[in-house]
Amino acid sequence: MKDPFGARDNFETGNGQAVLYRLSALEKGGVATSLDRLPFSMKILLEAALRACGDLQVKPEDVVRLANWNPHQVAQAEVPFRPARVLMQDFTGVPAIVDLSAMRSAAQRLGKDPRRINPLIPVDLVIDHSLQVDVFGSAEAASWNEELEFRRNRERYQFLRWAQRAFANFRVIPPGIGIIHQVNLEFLAKVVVLRDGCAFPDTLVGTDSHTAMINGLGVLGWGVGGIEAEAVMLGEPIWILAPQVVGVRLSGQLRDGVNATDLALTVVETLRRKGVVEKFVEFHGPALSQLSLPDRATVANMAPEYGATVGFFPIDEETLDYLRLTNRPEVQVQLVERYAKEQGLFRREGMPDPEFSETVELNLADVEPSLAGPKRPQDRIRLADMKASFREDLTAPARDQSFDLSLEPAIENRKSEISVSHGSVLIAALTSCTNTSNPGLMVAAGLLARKAVERGLRVPPFVKTSLAPGSRVVTEYLRETGLLPYLEQLGFYLVGYGCTTCIGNSGPLSPAIARAVTENGLVAASVQSGNRNFEGRIHPLIKANYLASPPLVVAYALAGTVDRDLSRDPIGTGGDGQPVFLRDLWPTQSEIDEVMRSAIRPEMFAQVYKNVFDANPAWNAIEAAKNDLYPWDGASTYIQEPPFFLDMPSEPAPLQSIRGARVLAVLGDSVTTDHISPAGAIPVDSPAGRYLIERGVPEADFNSYGSRRGNDRVMTRGTFGNPRLKNLLIHGSEGGVTLCFPPCSAGSGGRGEREEILPIFEAAERYRAKGIPLIVIAGKEYGSGSSRDWAAKGVMLLGVKAILAESFERIHRSNLVGMGVLPLQFQVGQNAQSLGLTGHELFDIVVDDHIQPRHEVAIHARKPDGQMVGFSAIARLDTPVEVQYYRNGGLLRTVLRKLIRSEEPCLRR
Repeated sequence: MKDPFGARDNFETGNGQAVLYRLSALEKGGVATSLDRLPFSMKILLEAALRACGDLQVKPEDVVRLANWNPHQVAQAEVPFRPARVLMQDFTGVPAIVDLSAMRSAAQRLGKDPRRINPLIPVDLVIDHSLQVDVFGSAEAASWNEELEFRRNRERYQFLRWAQRAFANFRVIPPGIGIIHQVNLEFLAKVVVLRDGCAFPDTLVGTDSHTAMINGLGVLGWGVGGIEAEAVMLGEPIWILAPQVVGVRLSGQLRDGVNATDLALTVVETLRRKGVVEKFVEFHGPALSQLSLPDRATVANMAPEYGATVGFFPIDEETLDYLRLTNRPEVQVQLVERYAKEQGLFRREGMPDPEFSETVELNLADVEPSLAGPKRPQDRIRLADMKASFREDLTAPARDQSFDLSLEPAIENRKSEISVSHGSVLIAALTSCTNTSNPGLMVAAGLLARKAVERGLRVPPFVKTSLAPGSRVVTEYLRETGLLPYLEQLGFYLVGYGCTTCIGNSGPLSPAIARAVTENGLVAASVQSGNRNFEGRIHPLIKANYLASPPLVVAYALAGTVDRDLSRDPIGTGGDGQPVFLRDLWPTQSEIDEVMRSAIRPEMFAQVYKNVFDANPAWNAIEAAKNDLYPWDGASTYIQEPPFFLDMPSEPAPLQSIRGARVLAVLGDSVTTDHISPAGAIPVDSPAGRYLIERGVPEADFNSYGSRRGNDRVMTRGTFGNPRLKNLLIHGSEGGVTLCFPPCSAGSGGRGEREEILPIFEAAERYRAKGIPLIVIAGKEYGSGSSRDWAAKGVMLLGVKAILAESFERIHRSNLVGMGVLPLQFQVGQNAQSLGLTGHELFDIVVDDHIQPRHEVAIHARKPDGQMVGFSAIARLDTPVEVQYYRNGGLLRTVLRKLIRSEEPCLRR
């Protein structure tokens, strides 16, 4: 039996005995001196290593290394981590399951049993990303939107119904239940798992960056790309360097009128400035007990926005109270409490603070009402500064685009003449993120709506309003408290339960409003209670996008513009003709608390999650194939067998240098996965739109890029297609275009050849036809934002062999390695500008089988005039395992080769 440290022991769960692996055994054995000094998040990593120690990958030295973690040293050696489960949503989950299905097909072609390809650990997929806000502002909006969702996505849903039957250890929560991170918080998470008689912390990775929200419950989990998630499902550990842990010490108390969203945006701004990329953040301090579990989850959910792997809150009494509130069985609550206290994982008042790599002080009393925008979550704006901030952002591009603040074109509405101008709020969305599943925030929004209706205020007709809660429980307590009708009178009718506006599923604007925006070059605005507001994400016609708390979303919907100071100016005119100010409408904390006391009960959660896997009749009625192999259909525009494993040899070829590479794009700082990976609506005049038209798909049935992630032909054509992408190869350009250099430009072959401007996909196809490899040059924080594996898959399928950037965000760098694309980082103090690189050069990158983690790679760039620029960059293959992945052409090929060599099946059914 594997237990080299003698840590295996029994304990009383309150419902019988179970096994645990005691951390205290390491102190007794002299392995560690004081585990109490470790942050709680580090203890969870240590327990996972201790429990797995003795298998083929976790060695005793890994345990010793973690037990003696030095907060002030950057770890040099990686340790393997196996989470307890995997969580996926449908946009990222469909391509992951498509890949597993393709691996089954490849296994059969190689003469192996395809059933070897099966998840080894529990996997839950929540369908929540396919809902669009097509219909709004009516009581029938939700039913109409769900009907459209099923009609558009039937083929995808048939595929997932097949996967539900074909794969073991795989469950699907159907559409219309809630969003992935809220369902995880309210239902799926156990906090402590009891499996085969052994108790251990609930941990997970998820194919959604919002996975990090679960850290608010004391569950360690973070977002990964679908590529990493597939490997974890198939038994591979995640190899990580023991992270530095930044402690955020909370003190003081939030003032009346300040809420959890304001706190979350302040944390984002503070930690982005501090720099916590690839680090754990752990919250502690005397004010921690004042934060409710939903408030903690709101802050934890923003971890990708402040750049951390996790924003962790340890288990304490508030955790237990929340488990009881959400109708977890009492035996489970007892298990959590007893296990956490046995292992030193339970936080008590007055405990000494752990040792952290760094500590950030945050006094809650300093937090102010805030928004963030117009295009990054970390750009916090005080409510009092909102009007000035918008005007400052507006006048910056005015010099180039001739924006005119006085321009107010009138556009016709069926009922009345309305006008929109710069700053008009065209979308006001209570969209399905933690904010919209935080009872205190939603009750505040409802109370503000009630006061507004009572004062005779109305939302202007050009504002597209929507309510898309993350959980059905939200509408239950809004109905029971009588607040839902007031939200509805302001246009905030339920549009469905799913990720909507925040991921670009905001649906269309009215043709008249869209025409006014485009013809007059308006900088229109959205205000929404989500987490993301990157360029081009919310709606392609809306350039100024702001994150705000639910009550502020309602307030800006009423105002109809962000070009107004709501801290001083009237929000509107009441029914009595008198001005109404935001301070007249804003609920006090005592008003919110009074409603909250009776708002939520465990029975609500019991009813919502009763028979959750069969709760949608439309889902239950879908018929699907029952084969072990998926029957690929070459005519499908939704699901195609990806090319990753086609003609794959059983052994990888030796690594070769990248020679004669052209630059596909030169990009600046903070290029997000939204800029890279296709998202939102599919333009009819784009390469992907033309592909669909050629296959008989009418524009009305294009659906979104996210819904077509199971078809590599669509996704590759949309890669780098964001309308706000700025490719510095073309001065002043916006959108997915590039310069195509000779000999691939039109008319090449003679003297005087010139480059040609083409869509990026078409240029890449021309380079592919000539056998010319490609690279991309970028600035700082390349690949920030969502954990979109197609940002790496699409780049690889375009023929890009390497990305040369000043720095990378964690998930995207890992995904690039997972697809066999080499991430190269400029040396400190160097970048494209300092080296005089314009993107017009030809590049040679020296790579061979001797490459090592963080190896310095020689690069030679030949300018058009023949001048040579030589320099070196760091290969961001951070661990020996990542080197192995790169040599195999990616993580998925590595895993498949390992599985087909094995004689044991992945899982016997």
